[in-house]
Amino acid sequence: MMLIFQPFAAAMTATQGTIKAAANFDALADAEKLRKAMKGFGTDEQTIIDVIAHRSNDQRQKIKAAFKTAYGKDLIKDLKSELSGNVEDLIIALFMPPTYYDAYCVYHAIKGAGTKEGVLIEILCSRTNAEVRNIVACYKSEFGRDIEKDIRSDTSGHFERLLVSMCQGNRDESTNVNMQQVEQDAQRLYQAGEGKLGTDESSFNLVLASRSFPHLKALAEAYARISKRDLISAIGREFSGHIEDGLKAILQCAINRPAYFAERLYKSMKGAGTKDSTLIRVVVTRSEIDLVQIKQAFVQMYQKSLASMIQSDTSGDYRKMLLAIAGQ
Repeated sequence: MMLIFQPFAAAMTATQGTIKAAANFDALADAEKLRKAMKGFGTDEQTIIDVIAHRSNDQRQKIKAAFKTAYGKDLIKDLKSELSGNVEDLIIALFMPPTYYDAYCVYHAIKGAGTKEGVLIEILCSRTNAEVRNIVACYKSEFGRDIEKDIRSDTSGHFERLLVSMCQGNRDESTNVNMQQVEQDAQRLYQAGEGKLGTDESSFNLVLASRSFPHLKALAEAYARISKRDLISAIGREFSGHIEDGLKAILQCAINRPAYFAERLYKSMKGAGTKDSTLIRVVVTRSEIDLVQIKQAFVQMYQKSLASMIQSDTSGDYRKMLLAIAGQ
């Protein structure tokens, strides 16, 4: 008899962003505020922060259009001429539509000297099927390139195969979990890794690239029962380098997606120097999705708040903007 288990749809808590659409929104009034903030001598950064950090991405697109209608000028060009450094990067990112921003980040992770594998993993391994397919289409239409071809030319081996699998946007998205299949997959991964000499990488790719996230969450629990070790540690022993990071990211997103992003944020600020591109990307891309849950996970994991770490690791208008987006 096939056992079907379905607690996951109900158990998955509703996620929540720190940025919500502003009530009584007036795109033209906001465009006027931004124009005044940039006109004349000096820039009123606080007004720019107050407007941009408290509008949804959809509302920002309307402000951009209203600005061009009212003044015959490009808002983004004007902002770039007034701002610089990290605060400029952050504000420009907030004005990019979400799919375009993901595609833009993937394009720049591949383009130029060296590939930023961490960016490719973070975006392609954490998004839904619809998001991945939209990124692939946007990459083609905006940059005139094939994302799969670019990945193949810039990565290799098992890591290349994993990213190509991710680009298909074909993961099972059913919320039903077939426990019989879960047990079979747990045995399969054990036999493909710890249960044999050497590693059968293709089995890990097949299971982690195609099974639903609820299935993978149940699989991690089943694997721990079979092997008396957790699956993330097993991946760490069987793999290394970027393929290890990619497989772990998929599993972390299945088990607790906000915790995965909390770790990305923590690592971006921990130690010498801040990895601002990661900090900006995660805060911007999750601000309307699950940044509330990411902040909660951050406190649980690191016994300090995201806001306190932003306070100690950033400065000036950049810090103010990050804290405003994070809902502080």
